[in-house]
Amino acid sequence: MKCWCAECLLRVLLGLCVELKSDFYICKERNNCKRAKAILENDFLLMADSQPLLSLDGDPVAAEALLQDVFGIVVDEVIRKGTSASEKVCEWKEPEELKQLLDLELRHEGESQEQILEHCRAVIRYSVKTCHPRFFNQLFSGLDPHALAGRIVTESLNTSQYTYEIAPVFVLMEEEVLKKLRALVGWSSGDGVFCPGGSISNMYAVNLARYQRYPDCKQRGLRALPPLALFTSKECHYSIKKGAAFLGLGTDSVRMVKADERGKMIPEDLERQISLAKAEGAVPFLVSATSGTTVLGAFDPLEEIADVCQHHGLWLHVDAAWGGSVLLSQTHRHLLAGIQRADSVAWNPHKLLSTGLQCSALLLRDTSNLLKRCHGSQASYLFQQDKFYDVTLDTGDKVVQCGRRVDCLKLWLMWKAQGGQGLERRVDQAFALARYLVEELKKREGFELVMEPEFVNVCFWFVPPSLRGKKESPDYNERLSKVAPILKERMVRKGSMMIGYQPHGTRSNFFRMVVANPVLTRADMDFLLNELERLGQDL
Repeated sequence: MKCWCAECLLRVLLGLCVELKSDFYICKERNNCKRAKAILENDFLLMADSQPLLSLDGDPVAAEALLQDVFGIVVDEVIRKGTSASEKVCEWKEPEELKQLLDLELRHEGESQEQILEHCRAVIRYSVKTCHPRFFNQLFSGLDPHALAGRIVTESLNTSQYTYEIAPVFVLMEEEVLKKLRALVGWSSGDGVFCPGGSISNMYAVNLARYQRYPDCKQRGLRALPPLALFTSKECHYSIKKGAAFLGLGTDSVRMVKADERGKMIPEDLERQISLAKAEGAVPFLVSATSGTTVLGAFDPLEEIADVCQHHGLWLHVDAAWGGSVLLSQTHRHLLAGIQRADSVAWNPHKLLSTGLQCSALLLRDTSNLLKRCHGSQASYLFQQDKFYDVTLDTGDKVVQCGRRVDCLKLWLMWKAQGGQGLERRVDQAFALARYLVEELKKREGFELVMEPEFVNVCFWFVPPSLRGKKESPDYNERLSKVAPILKERMVRKGSMMIGYQPHGTRSNFFRMVVANPVLTRADMDFLLNELERLGQDL
């Protein structure tokens, strides 16, 4: 290994020396070199005109080799093993042990390529494989190869979706994809934008509805507003309350409407809550209905809710982050009947369609450029009006963000490959497998449905041998509530599968099985039931 003093190193950077090899380091005596100090103090302009700073020892071949090695690891460890039922869903480690295994410390000196590759392997080894056929834990799962290809291209191009100038392909593509989604909702025109998740899409809707009613609030803030009230069901996503807090409305402004035993908003109680809010001096401005609730998978009755909103002049937002993809199915789209009457819709293709995180669309029926009027700030250094192309294509001023990642390509590429028919089959298959699971569950002792599902959320209890036939015992619910957490720990530590659980109202902890991964088969449903029986046979 050669030793270079600071003077020699600077001479290399200035192009005055070509003998530098990849295995160099700066000697400890560099501060003794007076000429090097002079260059550092006086010749920065000369340095700025010199060769680029070294990256991967200035060797593009080495950079390419690194990326090829990383892609090889990803293909082997994530795509092959991570989607194989014979592999673990996760390699569980306790936090302190995991910290040591990962070597998370960031040091002053860089590490070798071999060490970097080992870090990549470790990250994958100890991460949860959400594309695994036994991962049922979230409302997203699976791996679509075309969508993944889109994500690789997007990350490689590393551009921001705010002007046609730097994202010409993606500006046009985003509008085409949003147009297709709006058509499925039932709108022939409108607006929209891809957001960083369904929670943000819901917050956008609240902000837009407020601005439409009180446009002065953009300049004057909360002092321009009377007490406001928005309405949603008690089964809504938590982002509605979080959004109210974030936007300065306060969580007290959210009026929780009753839901029936299946988790659907009750329109009669909505009407009552609106009248009550008015009597208390609040101004109702928005109703957020849900198409596909998080736990039970319920669909609110949109036609009846739209009637109430129309009567009172309220903005109707539909949180269809989970259930929106049902619109692709001619067989099941009736669950969202009336959605075309909404003012805004949140829809997450990264959930049921397995587009990959993140892919969340906010769709608007509005054609008055409400998004830009509400959020625009006309930054002169980015949205110049004297550009050489049509500046209406610079969509960045419609959103709160400045830098915005490209989320349309993965959905576009997947749709191109699958076609609408292929995506419809994917949705219908999920419904069919959920129905199969329900019927098999009913045949087995120890399994009890929470309710008959209308979506792909299958909620059930596993009743262990020690509790069977003891439903009338005073401590039955308390003991049953402990079963799901125990089984969850066992399956995660074993790495065999992952299923979410939760209590719900007066109901004890139960499992919420999500049937979404497009590669699932009946064998995976059978495995789920068999594995729960194995894990809980001693309880």
